[in-house]
Amino acid sequence: MSTAGDSYDRLFDELLRESAKVAAEFDSQELAYEENEQQELVDRHALRRVQGFSTELQDISEAEYRQLQLERVVLVGVWTEGSAEMAENSLTELKALAETAGSEVLDGLIQRRDKPDPATYIGSGKVRELRHIVQSTGADTVVCDGELSPSQLRTLEDKLKVKVVDRVALILDIFAQHAKSKEGKAQVELAQIAYLLPRLRGWGDSLSRQVGGRAAGGAGIGGRGPGETKIETDRRRIRDKMAKLRREIKEMKISRDTKRQERKRFNIPSVAIAGYTNAGKSSLLNALTGAGVLVENALFATLDPTVRKCQTAEGRVYTLSDTVGFVRHLPHQLVDAFKSTLEEVTGADLIVHVVDGSHPDPFEQIRAVREVIADIGGADITEIIAINKVDIAKPEVVMEILRREPNSYAFSVRSGFGLEGLVHAIEKSLPHPAVEISAVIPYHRGDLVSAIHESGEIVTEEHLAEGTAIHAYVDGGLAKAIEKVAIQVQ
Repeated sequence: MSTAGDSYDRLFDELLRESAKVAAEFDSQELAYEENEQQELVDRHALRRVQGFSTELQDISEAEYRQLQLERVVLVGVWTEGSAEMAENSLTELKALAETAGSEVLDGLIQRRDKPDPATYIGSGKVRELRHIVQSTGADTVVCDGELSPSQLRTLEDKLKVKVVDRVALILDIFAQHAKSKEGKAQVELAQIAYLLPRLRGWGDSLSRQVGGRAAGGAGIGGRGPGETKIETDRRRIRDKMAKLRREIKEMKISRDTKRQERKRFNIPSVAIAGYTNAGKSSLLNALTGAGVLVENALFATLDPTVRKCQTAEGRVYTLSDTVGFVRHLPHQLVDAFKSTLEEVTGADLIVHVVDGSHPDPFEQIRAVREVIADIGGADITEIIAINKVDIAKPEVVMEILRREPNSYAFSVRSGFGLEGLVHAIEKSLPHPAVEISAVIPYHRGDLVSAIHESGEIVTEEHLAEGTAIHAYVDGGLAKAIEKVAIQVQ
């Protein structure tokens, strides 16, 4: 009789063989996708920095009004807690974010502090060092690994003489690039202007100028009166725009809710694929359903949710939803704006939590995702940990996740390893219908038999002269419909 230890040893050997196989096939061609399905990918890759086009900040006072450009950047982070490895992983993730936005990363530095400096984020000494690095590398933007206050942004730009962007603005820029649907674009715009509102600054002629009164500077007829400054006008316009966007998103949400209610009315189980950005969620959806969703080795490649129909081996129908990826310190502006999208997770019967097994710190990814899921009210939903990329991951890391997480499965979308076991686990974890029926359904009511196949669980099925004799588990509504037409057999 085999023990649990033996099964772990066998799995470990399988993971080793899978890694060796992938290493041998490293130069083989990637999965081929249809040209039209990959047009978006081509468009994104075309959006990269062109050498020689500088975006160096000339007028500091107008910094907050310029859009993010494709720039040469220097990264800077503050290490306040955890190990040095965690701080380096955080900066590596920031580098991936910057590259996804289309920037060229030139250098990066980490400052060890108990807490970020309230004036300059990294401290005056580090600012001088950073300015030297910026000048020597020819960088035109500094990206900070954290959310900076308006005063920190202003002070750093004054001292560095280049544009300063924080982590939140960078993520918002990526979202703006990748949003394709009407709802996605509206959500990103709402998040961007919510971020911009407290960061409007009133220094410089353009913003401090009075619209009326003596400060109008001889505006003449129609220019007299108390008036308002330009910054006040901008704030009012932004608030009006935010109110309009919220109304639009609310209206678009009705359509999504209607579809979701329709699925619930017919008791169709829903499975949400969630996880850290670039963990392989879209690849898994494509592998299970052939959805043809854009796949890219980049952060936040998927923004707009995709829902696809799927069937169990017994023919039971359920839905699979691909969702936006999570990240550490996901900006609260985005969480608020994307609530309708994230509802695909909170409204699901099962969450397939995809984890990148090849990541340096997969446990931090799991913690970050669970934190966001808990924030949006999905903490009590059944969860399956799906460890992807085991073909390139360290087997000992994968085994550690399997040991720590009881309901976890190792697989690789690229090679197909472990996919069958994951699908079986998903099918097993779907909610089961509560009502047991044993009836003979007349042949002219084949629609009811089909409904049982789609939404119920069949124990036995037999064809008699009178009709279809079926023993199954179904929901209450379907059970009542069957009861009305069932044939009594002596």
